[in-house]
Amino acid sequence: MSRQAPTLEDVAREAGVSRATVSRVVNGVRNVDPAIQETVREAISRTGYAPNQAARSLVTRRTETVALVMSGAGDVSEEEQNAFAARVLGDPFFGRVVSGVVGQLRPRSMHPVLMFAETDEARREVVTYLRQGSADGALVVSTHADDPLPALLADAGLPAVLFARPSRPVALSYVDLAHRDGGRLAAEHLLGRGCRRIVTVSGPLGVPASQERLAGFRDTMARHGHAYVPLVQGGFTVDSGMAAMTRLLAEHPDVDGVFAANDLMAQGICQVLRERGHRVPHDVAVVGFDDSSVAVTCRPPLTTVRQPVEDMAAAMARLLAEHIRGVRTEPASVIFDPELVVRESA
Repeated sequence: MSRQAPTLEDVAREAGVSRATVSRVVNGVRNVDPAIQETVREAISRTGYAPNQAARSLVTRRTETVALVMSGAGDVSEEEQNAFAARVLGDPFFGRVVSGVVGQLRPRSMHPVLMFAETDEARREVVTYLRQGSADGALVVSTHADDPLPALLADAGLPAVLFARPSRPVALSYVDLAHRDGGRLAAEHLLGRGCRRIVTVSGPLGVPASQERLAGFRDTMARHGHAYVPLVQGGFTVDSGMAAMTRLLAEHPDVDGVFAANDLMAQGICQVLRERGHRVPHDVAVVGFDDSSVAVTCRPPLTTVRQPVEDMAAAMARLLAEHIRGVRTEPASVIFDPELVVRESA
């Protein structure tokens, strides 16, 4: 005969408190003394009690799931939709976001549901999904400045937190990096090495982060007397970095320093420089941005501006949990500082 599953009454007896107190702790009600909360949690652990999620949802009106949305702009074809998903899943940045989100949600017994929103229909589906209560809120990573999803979520009054400041003001919380400061760090490092014929490969200039990194870099170069820095716009991919460096070498063969707006492009740049017989960093110094896994595996390992993506994603999840539970009612922003990580490429 199988053993009956532990109940709230079992936990209450073990903890020496009332069933109502156990219920308040299980359902996340805030007006319970922290010491009593800890006593109840220990009793739950000893008894092996597992809350009935369906019943708990009826009480709390929460699913304990959140939508992790990778969003774009415009309306793309089915083939482009597949390419969008493949590009997102293949980017080291996405893995770092997931790691930070899961690390913050798991201790709260919350779980992410991955959604793509690169078409108007997909964006409507996200809003409907949330309105129907299928998830408690959304963590949104936008890949384009013209993404309409943040405004749709704000207009619907749905709990959501953005990765990166929106290009147009919306009443949503967001987490971001001081990108201009990152561009400044890259410029100062290249200039400090004695580089004088410096070029840069930006990210897509429709992305606010790309604009900010470039602005910080150009401003610092100008403050040191460099009125013009040759620029080629890249696409945050290895191939775009290779194409940009090929063009820059053709137009500026005496280049001695390069700032790339992300590590994947920096990797492509280093590859082209090696193939053309330029030693990195002896002939050309290269600085990337992100401090992703690519920075360590690149040949040579990249000097790069660190963006603490995991910590930023965790902060997103923490903010969303506060909005969902009513702890925070007004939009908030959390801005992280970049730092330069010096390796062998510069």
